Amino acid sequence: MSDAVHVFRARKVLTMDVNRPEATHVAVRDGRILAVGSATEAEAWGAASIDDRFRDHVLMPGFVEGHAHVLAGGIWRYVYAGYHTRIDPAGKTWPALTDIDAVIDRLRQAEADLAPDEPLVAWGFDPIFLSSQRLNRHHLDTVSSTRPIAVIHSNFHLLTANSAALALAHYDAGTNIEGVDKGPDGEPTGELQEMAAMFPVLRRMKVDFAGLSRGEAGIRDYGAVARQCGVTTVTDLFAELTDADIDELTALTGEAGFPVRMVPALNAMTGSPDAIAERALALRARSTDKLRLGAVKIMTDGSIQGFTAQLKWPHYYNGPDNAIWNIAPDQLRSLTDILHRAGLQMHIHVNGDLASEVAIDALENTLSHLPRGDHRHVLQHCQMADAAQFRRMAGLGLCVNLFANHIHYFGDKHADTTIGPDRAARMNAARTALDLGVPLAIHSDAPVTPMGPLFTAWCAVNRLTGSGAVLGPNQKISVAEALNAITLGAAYSLKLDHEIGSIECGKRADFAVLEDDPVEVPAAALKDVVVAATILDGRPTA
Repeated sequence: MSDAVHVFRARKVLTMDVNRPEATHVAVRDGRILAVGSATEAEAWGAASIDDRFRDHVLMPGFVEGHAHVLAGGIWRYVYAGYHTRIDPAGKTWPALTDIDAVIDRLRQAEADLAPDEPLVAWGFDPIFLSSQRLNRHHLDTVSSTRPIAVIHSNFHLLTANSAALALAHYDAGTNIEGVDKGPDGEPTGELQEMAAMFPVLRRMKVDFAGLSRGEAGIRDYGAVARQCGVTTVTDLFAELTDADIDELTALTGEAGFPVRMVPALNAMTGSPDAIAERALALRARSTDKLRLGAVKIMTDGSIQGFTAQLKWPHYYNGPDNAIWNIAPDQLRSLTDILHRAGLQMHIHVNGDLASEVAIDALENTLSHLPRGDHRHVLQHCQMADAAQFRRMAGLGLCVNLFANHIHYFGDKHADTTIGPDRAARMNAARTALDLGVPLAIHSDAPVTPMGPLFTAWCAVNRLTGSGAVLGPNQKISVAEALNAITLGAAYSLKLDHEIGSIECGKRADFAVLEDDPVEVPAAALKDVVVAATILDGRPTA
């Protein structure tokens, strides 16, 4: 223990603490917040070193990204083939690909640099934005008819493979596996939908999503991605978490210079429910200050823009209904019983409103005969929930983490293609969630969309689509509410609000340092506020 007091002086400190919303000084000792207030109040604990480097900046609690994946670092080992311009962890800009020809050109360039026996893997592809013709195996065969090629869609719930890749999994006209799309001729088109159809090809191509989330380079890249946008606590919300993984994560996060706290959630989709519960409890015991373990993640349905999410009547508006369950509703009910009984927190992926209905039903059944206070089970994404579902969530004590970025990236297509304008107007209904008393977080799901909590907050506040249309103006929330959702709200959804999410005495000294005051800039400029630095445990991160 140290008696040294370090005082950060700022133009303004936005604390997210209702008892003292604003201040100018924060005193820190031993990585925790000692005092918040004026210079006199911050220095009242004795001799202190005054840190003026951020005197012209605004301090906020470090942002909390409640739904993202370490894959956001490792996936850049593969070729980016998306519709939106993206920047990789090294700072390289990858221009948008706005038609199939541009996608094929980038794949050909990448293919030319590969060793003869190396498969070609691309990611981030967004077919919903392109022509009415879907990318198929014949397109990819023009890149190579002998080298296996897989183009992973931006939602990570679908991929398109060439003929050589399909042959690895023995997919042909006789294949009877849900999710292997077939054309009028009865032959596979190359599009594979959801996990059961995708994984046989990915395994044979030695594409290991879990592996991309392992290794020092990918984990460090992930930390760098988080640090650059002011995130000091980040999730990995679908992780395998072997003993070797935990050893590596413990070592890396334990370094004084590692810039973020990590909160992985164990993949609850493999193994028996009892084994999953036992593993999650064993992991919980291995938690450290910067590595929090013990939560689990369940995947119910697929992707709305991929047409694999489970929608209630009248289903899809202007596209194919390829809805797929990644776990059958009856199995979900059994799984929630066992995991809840074990005292575990569940994060449950639900995109379509039928999936959220089934998840709420399962949790309601579980809680009816296994009551437990403060469980904080979280419905993740929950993009199409209506007011009736939010009322039920509130009654059951559920949290929601809405995919606010979808409004900007996919809102136009949801309105004109996937679900129609009326249901699109209620997507990611943050206003309804708050009004009905459901604890709210909002997220990026990086790498599906880029991590950037201020951008995510901007999406929830302005609800502007890529074309500039306002999608569902009655679901807008205020800047203050959005800032809460990326700090204290997200911390609450991770059961960490007693340690992080606000700047108040006793909590960890994790801060985002901003160039401008997000409360004072116009709401339309919220996404443009620059993150100047992050501070973890009272130490600025490199």
